[in-house]
Amino acid sequence: MPPHQIHQFDEIQWVSRIRRVLEEELESDDDDRPASISDVPKALLCSKPDAYIPQILALGPYHRHREELHDMERYKLAAARRMQSRLPGVKFLDVVALFIKLELPIRAHYHRYLKFNGETLAWMMALDISFLLEFLQIIATSKGKMVGRAPSRMSHLVGLDRRTSAYNMLLCDALMLENQIPLFLLQKALGMQCSSSQIAAQVSSSMLIGFLIEVSPFKTLDISPWIDAGQHAHLLELLYQTVAPNPEELFETIEGNEENEEEPQVYVRIRFFLKAIAAFIFNRGRALVSAVVKFLVTIPWRTIKSIPALSIIAHPVEQLLSSQKDQNSEPARGISTHDRSTTPLLEEIAIPSVTELTKAGVKFSAMNGDISAIEFDAQTATLHLPTISLDVNAEVVLRNLVAYEASIGSRPLIVSRYVELMNGIIDTAEDAKLLREAGVVLNHLKSDEEVAELWNSMTRSVRLTRVPALDRVIEEVNSYHSSRWRVRTRRFMKNYVAASWECLVLLAVLLLFFIISVQAFCVLYGCRLQTRAGRTQL
Repeated sequence: MPPHQIHQFDEIQWVSRIRRVLEEELESDDDDRPASISDVPKALLCSKPDAYIPQILALGPYHRHREELHDMERYKLAAARRMQSRLPGVKFLDVVALFIKLELPIRAHYHRYLKFNGETLAWMMALDISFLLEFLQIIATSKGKMVGRAPSRMSHLVGLDRRTSAYNMLLCDALMLENQIPLFLLQKALGMQCSSSQIAAQVSSSMLIGFLIEVSPFKTLDISPWIDAGQHAHLLELLYQTVAPNPEELFETIEGNEENEEEPQVYVRIRFFLKAIAAFIFNRGRALVSAVVKFLVTIPWRTIKSIPALSIIAHPVEQLLSSQKDQNSEPARGISTHDRSTTPLLEEIAIPSVTELTKAGVKFSAMNGDISAIEFDAQTATLHLPTISLDVNAEVVLRNLVAYEASIGSRPLIVSRYVELMNGIIDTAEDAKLLREAGVVLNHLKSDEEVAELWNSMTRSVRLTRVPALDRVIEEVNSYHSSRWRVRTRRFMKNYVAASWECLVLLAVLLLFFIISVQAFCVLYGCRLQTRAGRTQL
């Protein structure tokens, strides 16, 4: 086909598609429905692609074209045949026909435009729903939420202990942001299988509860005994609504305390202003003292260098002075160029590690509940954190929760801020060990080192955010840590003693000059002989 005919064909297809979409949307009432399934943000995807790209299972249209995922099609077809055998008086084609009528609501869930036609999209969703129903049934049965047994083919894939690598990959793939399908289709399919809508709702609720128990990293959450699949967009959104607090309740609490905190905020600003003035005076004073010290050091130093016997030590001491000067000047240059823009962001998550907090007297306590229950009790010096279970699937689950949270844009990034908090207090394997001993972290990985690497690697891909409730906890922990006398002493030594290297160098030079002068005097005038003579006379 000539190139001009190809371009003409593309233009005709484009116009036809736009016209059809406009005509269909004029008849639809779902124009204002926000898309719930979007692409993973590039900043997150580049950090660790395997955590966001399905490995063996493609659900929905986004990764349907990948050939390495086509091996699961036989399992989907087998699930569709079993589903057809359970449909009372209807055929699988009836499910497809129903999904064709729901084309617009299906498309409304996806942020990306789907190039599939309505029939192809309906067949795709019908196969995926068949497989997802069986997979959720297996999980719910294993958690005691349903009675039954898994199909033989699916049992071979999942394994008897449900801890095979394929099972873990299926769990992760089912929770990836780009691998979601609308949950209302699950309810529609169950409605065709069950004798009544009440039974269908009960079955779907049991399946979803079992799924949450299996995949949620927060094992002590109080999961609702009833879940309406029609109220949730997809599985990842359901998990997010379970682990993240209600933002309206969070904001009501904050707004209710604004009047009480208005007066303390004034004192906080005054204290910040006074600290800024003190820091300015201190820096200017240090610069003046440094100039005076350099001037005073120069005078005896020239005298020492003029003595042939002492000029040997001049070069090493000069190198020491220049190296100290370079060490103090390099951070200033770094802040003025690159770090100036990042320093405020780093201060937002500045919090001591678990080891440092433990040395300062802070205790860690595991608690039941979601992220909103995090608090610091200053009277008992206890930081209360929700218990989190870390296994081979935890990183993928947390990363996709963060990705979903960043994609919706209408809520505060609570999960992201929690990840930043955990990264701030966990730096080494020792930090992870202390949290494990406190019951905050249930480590199902190989070592505490892997736990530390998990948190530290995740935060490289998480943008810094502000959540007032968690920020208040961080501020309270920092205030308590800074008030301890050990911390103050160490900080004083660092800021005023280690930083005042000019004075130390001056004292060292004067002491060296004094010793050399005394030694030269004794050599010339015989100090030892006079001392012996004095002893003889005594």
